[in-house]
Amino acid sequence: MSADAPTLDRPRALLDLVRYQPAAIVSRVLAKRAGGSVTLFAFDIGQELSEHTTPFDAVVSVFDGEAEITIAGSAHRVRSGEAILMPANVPHALRAVSPFRMMLTMIRA
Repeated sequence: MSADAPTLDRPRALLDLVRYQPAAIVSRVLAKRAGGSVTLFAFDIGQELSEHTTPFDAVVSVFDGEAEITIAGSAHRVRSGEAILMPANVPHALRAVSPFRMMLTMIRA
């Protein structure tokens, strides 16, 4: 676990660990290892990550709000309670349709 990661040695309310900030993307690493990581994110409306690739399979689990996630040129709306897989080495991008919070689980492919 990284030095700034909160300890999860007891139950924690994940949404209390990452808060919205105006015109910003906020992240909080929960765990990071050579084989992958788990990170919480809060995106304000309109915030985005431009198209990129990673050597990890990445599962986005949306806790609240809505995002548009583009994978290999196909756009998908992902809402509260839904998840989607972004395969390793496939171009993907993300845009906040509304303020939303998610957990990103990355696993080395």
